Amino acid sequence: MRCRQAGRPDSRQEHVLMTTLEIAAGSLVSARVAQEAGATRVELCASLESGGVTPSYGQIATVRDALRIPLYVLIRPRAGDFFYDGAERDTMLADIGHCVRAGCDGVVIGALDADGDVDMSFCRELIAEARGLGITFHRAFDVTRDQCEALERIVSLGCERVLTSGGMRSAWAGRERIAALVRQADARISIMAGAGVDPSNVAALVAETRVREVHASARKTQSPATRFLPADDLGMGSSPSESDDATIRRLLVALDETGGRDQKS
Repeated sequence: MRCRQAGRPDSRQEHVLMTTLEIAAGSLVSARVAQEAGATRVELCASLESGGVTPSYGQIATVRDALRIPLYVLIRPRAGDFFYDGAERDTMLADIGHCVRAGCDGVVIGALDADGDVDMSFCRELIAEARGLGITFHRAFDVTRDQCEALERIVSLGCERVLTSGGMRSAWAGRERIAALVRQADARISIMAGAGVDPSNVAALVAETRVREVHASARKTQSPATRFLPADDLGMGSSPSESDDATIRRLLVALDETGGRDQKS
């Protein structure tokens, strides 16, 4: 099997790298910052602090109108596991239909069955509903029962890429596993490293794993815009965080130093 042959990248191979930087943006403001800072692509989602869920129709429409670079939208109806009931599946299909009509470039999907395997039947439904849009398989991959088998299933679905931390809390911690996945993928699908990617580790992460795509939120907490701050926010949330221009630019400088990066469209 390919997964048994996968291992560390061959350091003898020439590493000609053009690296894509995707920014996970939780708002129109963050998406615009990502574009202007030089990101290659935006993944739009809401509730990034809980791993991300599908943004509102209004947010999808306004971000689509504002961006020149590719826009992918997360399709995830709730936080938590990736085993969905009938109502949630209907919601996901409807959300993809909206992305198609809004002119998005792609969607970010993932669904597992009760045994922790990729739900091939439902994923095929999601992909069919996308009607030719680009497809990223998200970090549901990281909690599958068997990542080697899951990757083969995702390849067979025809996805463009899979986002992964190597099954760890950060891509840096999972870098050896990510490198093995790159070897297993063998250019049949892109392995995109994400989770905890920042300017301090991105260059080493790319060098050690040979990934061609990285994913980061590059968020920074914003100062409150309101003059009145209650003593207790009653659990309604603290100050918002947005993608930070300076952090994205530092990520891009670090990627340039590894041998190059994809320029924005």
